[in-house]
Amino acid sequence: MKAIVYIDGFNLYYGCLRQTPHRWLDLRAFAEKMLPRDTVVGIKYFTALVDARPTDPDAPARQAAYLRALGTVPGLDIHYGRFLTTKVWARRVDKPRIGGGSVRVWKTEEKGSDVNLAMQLLVDGFKGNYELAVVVSNDGDLKAPVSYVREELDQPVGVLNPRGNRSYALSPPQLPRGSFYKPIRKGVLSSSQFSPTLTDERGSFSKPASW
Repeated sequence: MKAIVYIDGFNLYYGCLRQTPHRWLDLRAFAEKMLPRDTVVGIKYFTALVDARPTDPDAPARQAAYLRALGTVPGLDIHYGRFLTTKVWARRVDKPRIGGGSVRVWKTEEKGSDVNLAMQLLVDGFKGNYELAVVVSNDGDLKAPVSYVREELDQPVGVLNPRGNRSYALSPPQLPRGSFYKPIRKGVLSSSQFSPTLTDERGSFSKPASW
């Protein structure tokens, strides 16, 4: 089948890439290994640009290198949301003997990516751009658009779960009949890495040293 793969970048990274040797992931190789019987005609990657933090000042540079690597992948489009960072009060798990039980912390939320993914999934379905839609996410908020594509547009939908735990809304038996669900295998991640050094129209660049 002619497939388009919709990737929730935040969910994928924190679900199965962070703190692993698999962060330099070639998304086309990954998609084709996960869907060996289908033809991947498009990959849509949804993310947001990160900010530098005192604890991780190099995060934007690492992300920029990875986005540049994705720019070498044929048929891949990047769609941007945004990160919203605010200071909030949060209760401590272990209440100190002296002082209050709450501390002020940074709270970072990704805004727009799930909405953008849902919109692209539906628009492509209405236009007949795919015969199979595949969503890489564990976000239960995507159940409604996934169900709509399957039940109203009568197109098959697959869910690739990047997290060890299942989302109740995006796993059997909650998925509509005719959908499929697969966990992402570590073997696929390890065998789908970019070369350590890549070349684009700007020249050569390399995988971040800490990855």
